Amino acid sequence: MLSKNRIKYINALKIKKYRQLHEAFIVEGAKSVLELLESEFETEFVLATPEFQQKYSTILSDHKTLIETVTAKELEGLGLFQTNDSCLAVAKTKDNVFLSADMREYALILDDIRDPGNLGTIIRIADWYGIKKIICSPDTTDVYNPKVIAASKGSFTRVNLFYTNLSEFLAQHAKDRNLLGAFLDGASIYEHAFSTDGGYVVMGNESNGIGIEVESFITHRITIPRVGEAESLNVGIATAVMLDNLRRVVG
Repeated sequence: MLSKNRIKYINALKIKKYRQLHEAFIVEGAKSVLELLESEFETEFVLATPEFQQKYSTILSDHKTLIETVTAKELEGLGLFQTNDSCLAVAKTKDNVFLSADMREYALILDDIRDPGNLGTIIRIADWYGIKKIICSPDTTDVYNPKVIAASKGSFTRVNLFYTNLSEFLAQHAKDRNLLGAFLDGASIYEHAFSTDGGYVVMGNESNGIGIEVESFITHRITIPRVGEAESLNVGIATAVMLDNLRRVVG
């Protein structure tokens, strides 16, 4: 039986100010929790069903993390997944450590991505295409939001995010670098000559695109040509298309 304090603590971590206060966040589901345990994140504790513990006993025995036995019904009442019948973990957040693209490396820049599902998807896509660094505006949604963690499907353990004022960052750390910005009126991505010198791929807000301040630093305005009648692409899908074309050329 879970204690009231434990339940209260977990529920508090669904809110950003309490995640910041406790420097902790929630991870749900077998795949994400197992990847968490194998990562550099510090895990406070894991709540797991007997079935999960039995199935992954060998993996769990390699870690000193506190594991508490709970029922599937208790898990469903705690997390965001109505179908979570295996495990939930609480881990410590990491410090907001400075990141920038090294020479010959590409990194993502996110200007005001507000939807948690979109951010989680972008992290997963970045992981798929080998992008290890994402620089975010302060208004981009919190990476430790449970919906972001869930949508990333464990990729949050391999992709690092840094939140900062983008204008100041670009002015100081992106001089003479390639900055590829996604715009509806840009040149076709299929005709763009990606540079092997590295740089940044910039994606903007779901509704308003890249902001004016960040736009002033863009060196190449590119777009994904529309063939049909859809008004726009979801930012996660657009990121996937951008990175796919980048990797076809740069590798």
